This record gives sequence, C-alpha cells and structure tokens, in this order.
Amino acid sequence: QVQLVESGGGLVQPGGSLRLSCAASGSIFVINVMGWYRQAPGKQRELVAAMTSGGNTNYADSVKGRFTISRANAKNTMYLQMNSLKPEDTAVYYCQGQVLVVGGLYANDYWGQGTLVTVSS
Repeated sequence: QVQLVESGGGLVQPGGSLRLSCAASGSIFVINVMGWYRQAPGKQRELVAAMTSGGNTNYADSVKGRFTISRANAKNTMYLQMNSLKPEDTAVYYCQGQVLVVGGLYANDYWGQGTLVTVSS
C-alpha cells in the first residue's frame, strides 16, 4: 500500500559526508511527518531528525550542526545530508513517515527497510 525506500548508505571515513534519500510511494494522500531514525549494534533505535510537512524540524543533540534534513513534499521524498561524520554515527538508518493514505481516516507510521552507514578509517 505504502512503501518507503532508503538509499545512499555506505562506507565513509571520519569527517566525510553522505546523503541519504527516502522515497515514499503508494496510495499517499499526505505525509505529515517524515523522520530519520538509526539503530547501532546493541542499541535501541533513536530519532536522528524529523521534519513536518510545514517545514518544522527536530534534531537529536548528537547531530545538530552536522546533519540537515530536507523534504520535497511534491515528490514524497526526504533527504538527510550528513557532514563531519563520526564513527559513532555508524548505524542502520531508517526512514519513517506518518502517512495518511487516500481514503483513510487516520495517519499511520510506515518504515523503510534501512540503509547501513559505516564511518570508519
């Protein structure tokens, strides 16, 4: 019904940059909030950044000033520009969307399959 697909992960050296993308498709009426989460080995999934359809943003303290979230609402697409990457940023990054489908009454959360980001020299 609704699919979210991430891309852009990979291996990068400390101090480097990566740009993640998330494309949502399906019977989408509107996506209220889109967010990036990450889960490192042995840790709980945590919010990295989120953005409302109106452009309000929220960042985890650990990524403020280094990561930038953006959206192309007309394309149901979201991005995460990650700069000055650190080894502790290594994790699987997940795309999440609060989606109201066509004909639906309530928005539900949908998740992508995740993309691995490894920061290592």
